[in-house]
Amino acid sequence: MTNHGLTSALTRYRARNLTLSQAAAQAGVSESAFVDQLECRGITVDETEMERALGADASSASAD
Repeated sequence: MTNHGLTSALTRYRARNLTLSQAAAQAGVSESAFVDQLECRGITVDETEMERALGADASSASAD
C-alpha cells in the first residue's frame, strides 16, 4: 500500500466521491483494512457500507 494511494482514497471517500469498495481498491487494501484506516483517522463510515464490506471480506476469506 502506498501512502499516496491511501491518502488519496481516504480523501475521496471522506468527500463521498468513492464508495468504500472503490476507495479500498484504489488504496490497494482489503475493505476491512480500509475501514480500520478510516476509523483510526476518525472518518465516519457508513454503517450499511461497512456491514457489506466486512461481510464480503468474511465471505472471500472463507472461500480460500
